[in-house]
Amino acid sequence: MTSDGMAEALRSLRPGSNGDPAETSVRALGVAGVTVSVFPKSSATLNGTRTPEPLWSFPELSLQFEELQFTLGEGPGPDAAHAGAPVLEPVLSQVRPDRWPALLPAAQRLGVRGVCCFPLGLGAARLGILTLLCDGEHGLSNQQLLDANTLSAALTAALMNGNGPTHGGNTGDDGQLWPIDGLHRAVVHQATGMISVQLGVSMVEALVRLRAFAFGSERPVGDVADDVVARRLRFDDDRNGPHSPDGGEG
Repeated sequence: MTSDGMAEALRSLRPGSNGDPAETSVRALGVAGVTVSVFPKSSATLNGTRTPEPLWSFPELSLQFEELQFTLGEGPGPDAAHAGAPVLEPVLSQVRPDRWPALLPAAQRLGVRGVCCFPLGLGAARLGILTLLCDGEHGLSNQQLLDANTLSAALTAALMNGNGPTHGGNTGDDGQLWPIDGLHRAVVHQATGMISVQLGVSMVEALVRLRAFAFGSERPVGDVADDVVARRLRFDDDRNGPHSPDGGEG
């Protein structure tokens, strides 16, 4: 049976609700954090899977972890998106180091101890990911699993019906959020296109190059993308890696 807290969280998803679905879901599920990410139809793909856009999250650590997965291109979120099945690793310290070699040490430094990801979709339709941050001490209880699956089903139904919830319970000007196009990672997709032209490579390869540079420079991929779009950073194979053009000209 769904908990009273989850019933409150489900009410916060309704269009026009004044509730905060992210914070309410954290309380209802008894977890350290929640993020809901969605797949814009125009987003770039990597390994056959579109890249997700965070829709809402709480607290800030949840968003930081989502950005970490996006920068590295590995983790429970990408695996759940690719497989279309939940990936439950509530105790990251017990995960084999070679499963996510870049993510695991970075997550530890960030303070993330456990992660459980639930794909949002129906059949072949992949709409998004529900990510829960756990305390890293034990697995989800039966009640937490039931509530997480209930929330996943509600989010999937909302996205399928074109009424996806935004942060704070508000919707777009037309009252609908799905299909979603051009969320805050639009600059990443724009930068990926520019790098693709600069290097003469595919969009997939350009996204890999962008992520690799962000990881190597220990910067969020969005910040690097901003520099590319603003022509403060250019990727050329005839030089020793990405460089700042003279005078900021691209």
